[in-house]
Amino acid sequence: MKVLIVFAHPNPSSLNAALKDHAFGVLRKEGHEVQVSDLYGMKWKAVLDADDFPSRMDSSPLNVIMAQGEAYGSGTQAKDIAAEQEKLLWADAIVFQFPLWWFGVPAILKGWIERVYAYRFAYGYKDGTNAYRYGEGILSGKRALVSVTTGGPEADYGPRGINGSLDQLLFPLTHGALFYPGMDVLPLFTVYGAMRLDEAGVANAKLALEQRLKRLFVDEPIRFRRQNGGDYLDRHTLASHIAPEVSGLPAHVS
Repeated sequence: MKVLIVFAHPNPSSLNAALKDHAFGVLRKEGHEVQVSDLYGMKWKAVLDADDFPSRMDSSPLNVIMAQGEAYGSGTQAKDIAAEQEKLLWADAIVFQFPLWWFGVPAILKGWIERVYAYRFAYGYKDGTNAYRYGEGILSGKRALVSVTTGGPEADYGPRGINGSLDQLLFPLTHGALFYPGMDVLPLFTVYGAMRLDEAGVANAKLALEQRLKRLFVDEPIRFRRQNGGDYLDRHTLASHIAPEVSGLPAHVS
């Protein structure tokens, strides 16, 4: 199988870098083809702006959606964007490795999503509408594993932890950026208290990640509700008879 690792950490000596390198080795040993997008190493441009559309002649204010759709359809996107889209289409699974910064992904990873997820590619797929999303889309059939490290201990992210549930903090990534264009998203892999790990703790983290990677194409994905699976009759709001006692983010997990 083919696996893309998207890595976002500026320090090549960090725990995240060690986990990325370990993941690469494990996946290769398991017989998979592996590519790595090291966003800091690539000096990835994180800002979506007019420079992403080098062939755009229109002098009017930038309409990002229309500019993305035109550039994607005509093959005139910035080369770095097109290259990452090709990697996504090539991969059978994508592993994201990053630290939790301010309750979300690093800005460079958010910028990767904003630029690579062009209109008519990751949204507005096929017909320019919202008909193919949340379980359907250009990345349908691919698997996604989010491997994240936190500075705080696990208790901070427990059911009543002061930082909130990590599943909910990263819902915009897992349900939004990954499930939206069709990927099957696996439960999070998390290393808590990353800054306080000793040598044994790092070894345990690598072993735990290795075990998850060996089950990358076996483990059951999160059961997010599909937009077109019958739970959203108008494609927007859960039908009244679906989990009527649940509201908020948990309602969208079956």
